[in-house]
Amino acid sequence: MVKLMICFALCQFCWRRMRRTSWRQRAFPVATFAGDMTHLISILILLLKMYATKSCSGISLKTQELYAIVFLARYLDLFTDFISIYNTVMKLIFIASSLAIVWCMRLHPTVRRSYDKVLDTFRHYFLVAACFILALLVNEKFGFQEIFWAFSIYMEAVAILPQLVLLQRSGNVDNLTSHYVFFLGAYRALYILNWIYRYFTYTHFNRWIAFNAGLVQTALYADFFYYYYISWRNNAKLRLPA
Repeated sequence: MVKLMICFALCQFCWRRMRRTSWRQRAFPVATFAGDMTHLISILILLLKMYATKSCSGISLKTQELYAIVFLARYLDLFTDFISIYNTVMKLIFIASSLAIVWCMRLHPTVRRSYDKVLDTFRHYFLVAACFILALLVNEKFGFQEIFWAFSIYMEAVAILPQLVLLQRSGNVDNLTSHYVFFLGAYRALYILNWIYRYFTYTHFNRWIAFNAGLVQTALYADFFYYYYISWRNNAKLRLPA
């Protein structure tokens, strides 16, 4: 309930700000806000699943650890830059929620018993190493925060892989897990709209790393989106091919 109240308060805050701007100024914040709220919904669904069922069955701990690394690396600017209250609050929510999920799956006396180590065997540390090397080689500016920002972008693009592999191995996917993965993928797809808008309206577009990584991330979800749509259309439980 507290998280839902926070989400509602953020919605009201952003809506009041957007009403004071022109339609051209609104376009980017609206798309950003939609992506942020979609991402937040995915987190709330996952927390609801763990709270209501006391289970993390079907959830990859490897993916959750990768997302925790993503947010910790990306939001190092919390200590150096202030953009807005909304921006700061959202960053803190994403960091805190990702760490809370990892804690529950590893240490919660009830939830951790349902974690399936047999199926969740993706060697995610290879992804961490590869993304960090790529960030050292391809970045917008060779600096401490810029390298870790690029690393977080590359890492987020592939962080879902352990989760998708786990779902394919298990075959059947419960509703809450399928909704969680869908909204997690939809959030990044919405952010692509931001970058397209910025490309056509900004004189110097300099977010090619985020744009290309977002395309890769969305493409990884394509197969899941297809089967999610089929299950929704047929009002049936989601089943993925092994």
